[in-house]
Amino acid sequence: MKIVVMEPLGVKMEQINALAAPLQAAGHDFVYYTEKENDQTKLLARVQDADIIMLANQPLSAEIINTCPNLKMLSVAFTGVDHIALAACRERGILVCNAAGYSTNAVAELTFGLAISVIRNIVPCDARCRQAGTKDGLVGFELFGKTFGVVGTGAIGSRVAKIAAAFGCKVLAYSRTPKAELQADGVRYVSLDELLAASDFISLHVPLTDATRGLINAEAIAKMNTARGPVVDSEALVQALNEGRLAGAGIDVFEGEPPIAPEHPLCHAKNTVLTPHVAFASAEALAARADIVFANIEKWLAGAPQNVIK
Repeated sequence: MKIVVMEPLGVKMEQINALAAPLQAAGHDFVYYTEKENDQTKLLARVQDADIIMLANQPLSAEIINTCPNLKMLSVAFTGVDHIALAACRERGILVCNAAGYSTNAVAELTFGLAISVIRNIVPCDARCRQAGTKDGLVGFELFGKTFGVVGTGAIGSRVAKIAAAFGCKVLAYSRTPKAELQADGVRYVSLDELLAASDFISLHVPLTDATRGLINAEAIAKMNTARGPVVDSEALVQALNEGRLAGAGIDVFEGEPPIAPEHPLCHAKNTVLTPHVAFASAEALAARADIVFANIEKWLAGAPQNVIK
């Protein structure tokens, strides 16, 4: 079979070569591209005769999928798959596997990096210090003793809840499936409305689906006393920040992939810390996801697929 990695995976070639070696030894053709190709005609030329495509977060359209007659499997080096035309895959019977779990620690840690950056004014403090200024007007707040709300307690949300507890926070959670182990650790599951009203901090860790798109809208924000970008209504968030109804926001995921336009409203909102979809991108997480997506292929070839997207 022909296996095409259509975009780089962010790890050293030594790791790629080591992971590809067993597949090549088994007689499979392996092609790895070291640069992204955004031109759709050129991208199609890369993947058109592939049996298996490996990709990260580059969108893969139905047009591309349906023009690959041999395509049987996608191994996605990402947790979310909203950038894949899943309907086209289902129609064609193409298996889609993701890299579930690779970035749990990386995303959870950046969650608190953003939270602390916002409440302790780290970005403006840095600027003030470089301008020979002082702390005047930049006194912040502590996490300790506050109520921390976690929306979605999958692997990442669960890790965030445990870290929040370690900071000395009271932790509330909202999820379709409460976890007994979190409850045993003192996490209390409540309705979304109660979480919004009672939390000092709210961290979002739900997948982007039709049910979650716009989950945090103007009405939800109005009830407040960081997930996929479109889960949050950016315009409503900006308005709440600028009107002082929200103390601040740390944002890593937007409606589309970075770069975001300089005129994006969040770039000019008060009390924000923005990062360019980097939460998943630690050296450890990228190495782990490469291991996972190659293992996905080997497991499928052996008749025991893993990380299958339904």
